[in-house]
Amino acid sequence: MADIQQFLPIILLVIIFYFFMIRPQQKRVKQEKEFESTLKVGDKIITKSGIHGRISELANDTVVIETMAGRLKMERSAISLELSKKLHDKK
Repeated sequence: MADIQQFLPIILLVIIFYFFMIRPQQKRVKQEKEFESTLKVGDKIITKSGIHGRISELANDTVVIETMAGRLKMERSAISLELSKKLHDKK
């Protein structure tokens, strides 16, 4: 019994760490994957680097976006979930 009491604080820290750090990160990654899979041609997006554009072509892992400066090809993962949501919420 005394052995368990020694490790109880460490076990509690691991549980707290899981629920406040690991689980929310896993949820966020899942949301980003779902967002990437729902992208379609014509969607207005903002990349993680702050570039605004509209999707003109979609491939498996890449996206071509049209900006005021021209067309850019980039990875789907470069599109920001949070910034694109804010863009759509302004409407």
